[in-house]
Amino acid sequence: MKKTIILPILLLPAFCLNAQTGKVMDNLSMKSQILSMDRKYAIYLPPDYETSQRSYPVLYLLHGYGDDQTGWVQFGEVLHIADESIKSGKATPMVIVMPDANTGRKGYVNDIKNEWRYEDFFFEEFMPYVEKTYRIKSEKRYRAIAGLSMGGEGTFIYALHRPDLFSSACPLSAATGPRNIDEMKNYPLWGVADDATAQQKEEYFKKYNVLSLIENLPENQKRAVRWYIDCGDDDFLFEGNSLVHIAMRKKEIPHEFRIRDGGHTWTYWRTALPVVLEFISMSFHQF
Repeated sequence: MKKTIILPILLLPAFCLNAQTGKVMDNLSMKSQILSMDRKYAIYLPPDYETSQRSYPVLYLLHGYGDDQTGWVQFGEVLHIADESIKSGKATPMVIVMPDANTGRKGYVNDIKNEWRYEDFFFEEFMPYVEKTYRIKSEKRYRAIAGLSMGGEGTFIYALHRPDLFSSACPLSAATGPRNIDEMKNYPLWGVADDATAQQKEEYFKKYNVLSLIENLPENQKRAVRWYIDCGDDDFLFEGNSLVHIAMRKKEIPHEFRIRDGGHTWTYWRTALPVVLEFISMSFHQF
C-alpha cells in the first residue's frame, strides 16, 4: 500500500518537467515613430523562460505574403514544433519573434521614395525594443533570421544588408525579386512609384534584388553568415532559389541548399522549421 502512494510522488517532478511547454503571445504591439502607428508582433518564449533568470538566443521569424504575425503561430505550429525541438535536444532554448509586415504596406523593405520605411523600423525600432523588453542575448552570435516566401526575401535582404547582426539566415521558398528593372513595376513586394526616376529605380533594384546583392557582396562578408536555403521542387519560386544557389556557388559563398519534395504550402514549411531550428542552434554554439 505504501508503494502505491510513494511511486506517484517520486514520478511527479519528472512528469511536470516533461509536461512543461513554451508560451506564445500573438497580439502584442509596440509604437513606431518611423511608421507612425502601433505595430503588432507575436513571440514564442521557451519552456523555462518564466522559471529562470537566463538570457536567450533569438530567432526573427518572418511571415509570407497575405499573412501577419499570427501566421507562424496559427498555421506554422511554432509552439508545438519549437517545444518538441527543444525537448529532443535538437534545438537550444530560444526566443522566437514574429513581426507583422502586413499592415500599412505588405513587405519588409522601404519604398523607393523612403516614405514607407519598414526596413528602417525593423532595425532601428523593432529589434532594439524586443531585445530590451525580453531577456535576449544581444550579440550577433546569438541572433538568427528566417522566413518563408515574402519573409524569405526579407531574410535574404536583411542578412545581406546587415551581416554584422545575424549568425545565420534561413530563407524558405523565398521570393528573390524581379529579374530586371523593367519588371519592378509589377512586383507586389516593393513600393515602386510610377514617377520614380530611372536612377532611383536602378539604385532600388541594386539595394533589394537578391541576386544583385549577392553579386555585389564584399569579399570580407562572404563567410559572415551561415546560410540554409530550402525550396520545394514543385514551388513556383523554385527557379529563383536555384539561381541564388548558382550565384552563391560562383561567388564562393558557403551555404546549405536543399530541394525537397513539395510546393508552396504550410505542409512544406512545417517540415522545414525543425531543421531551421537545429541549424541556427548550431550557429549559436559555433561562433
